Amino acid sequence: MTLRFTNTLTRRVEPFEPLVAGRVGIYCCGVTVYDLCHLGHARSYINWDVLRRYLVWRGYAVTFVQNFTDIDDKILNRAAAEGSSMEAVSERNIEAFHTDMDALNILRADRMPRATRCLDGIRTLIQELEAKGAAYCADGDVYFAVMKQQGYGKLSGRDLAEQQQGASGRTATAEEARKRHPFDFALWKRAKPGEPSFDSPWGAGRPGWHIECSAMVRQELGDTIDIHLGGADLIFPHHENEIAQSEAATGQPLARTWLHNGMVNVDGEKMSKSLGNFTTIRDLLASGVSPMTLRLFVLQAHYRKPLDFTTEALDAAATGWQGLNSALELIAGSGSAPSTRAAITPQPQGAPALPAELSTARERFIAAMDDDLNTAAATAVLFELARPLRALANRIERGDGAAAEQRQTPAMARRAALLQELAGVLGLKGEANAPAARTAAAAEGFSETEINALIDQRRAAKAAKDFANADQIRARLLAAGIELIDKPGGLTDWLRR
Repeated sequence: MTLRFTNTLTRRVEPFEPLVAGRVGIYCCGVTVYDLCHLGHARSYINWDVLRRYLVWRGYAVTFVQNFTDIDDKILNRAAAEGSSMEAVSERNIEAFHTDMDALNILRADRMPRATRCLDGIRTLIQELEAKGAAYCADGDVYFAVMKQQGYGKLSGRDLAEQQQGASGRTATAEEARKRHPFDFALWKRAKPGEPSFDSPWGAGRPGWHIECSAMVRQELGDTIDIHLGGADLIFPHHENEIAQSEAATGQPLARTWLHNGMVNVDGEKMSKSLGNFTTIRDLLASGVSPMTLRLFVLQAHYRKPLDFTTEALDAAATGWQGLNSALELIAGSGSAPSTRAAITPQPQGAPALPAELSTARERFIAAMDDDLNTAAATAVLFELARPLRALANRIERGDGAAAEQRQTPAMARRAALLQELAGVLGLKGEANAPAARTAAAAEGFSETEINALIDQRRAAKAAKDFANADQIRARLLAAGIELIDKPGGLTDWLRR
């Protein structure tokens, strides 16, 4: 099967063909370093880490670039509130970013440019746009003229004429009054009194957000790259504006393939600070969620779909990870396979043929990942491979001497090695002493009376067609290791895992 991706630019699933055979240049939009990373960042960067790992495993030479936006209003506002500096806020949050990403086993990018270290490239790019008539200066601000760029809106599907009509009744701000078109955007911003600034042909100021990424892409990877990554919230205006200014300057496509991950919702609502459902990676891990539980939770949904973060869903991921982890820890203890490394290496060539069952499992894993990174189907293959190893781990834990010898057999060793290899492609690694589950429910150790009472509550919820509550009760019990077995006649049995 051919590797295929859903290209946001064409709105089609397309075979992946890099510019240079065997080599892939990737640019991933990074964080604005004014605060700690949140669940949305975790979702995005876990997905793109898996993309990178899979391409390397399939034999591509990958150059992965991820930037830091270290000039921004939010950074300046945070520095002012703290009585600090833009540099101090940025450095603190860059260090925190690395700490959080390392915890989630996300590989560090090959290159991590910063906007403040690309100022020459930014100024040069703006001057080129001015020379081509695609940019103009107004009182120290420089704007991109969107009407000069044919095809503006091709990534997001937005029509400038319709947007202009919708904005016709809006009261113009001082900045908008300086623009030739309401949707022209800033390439360079004149410095306000007391703000940090940088010299330029247009006076002291700082670059706009969009031009920073265009300049860093060009500096690190050239005029056209293979894959550009980001969250769906960046499609407009950020990525649309990147395309406009880069392609106006070079006359070449900025990226051949655009991939965007879906957003994170919390209990069905968009995550935001105003709703009080905003969670940082740091806080979530501190609450007892293991890094690999969070990683598995993210990978059990397709990267393009919205991800609903709920206690029940996270508990289910914790239970699933508990099983996978027991298999991976068995492997680590047996010496039959190397520990999962932080890095990933290409899949071995010329290795001894696998038994039919394992060969089929590998092929199914590849087919799933080739199908627009279907990590949900790929993790299902891992669970199937892990099942006999989990059973073996349980027997060893009970002191079964025969089981300890069985894990050294060639058949088990081959299964263990394949599980280890494929888990590594997804960035999953065994966690010694990982918490079994996150919530108090998982640690409650429900008594038989309590279990039966919850079963009765679930039965009543189903009778009232309150299926959401019924599912929550099942998930709560499952997180605590209690599996419900529904039988004909409305009866429900249960067993402890």
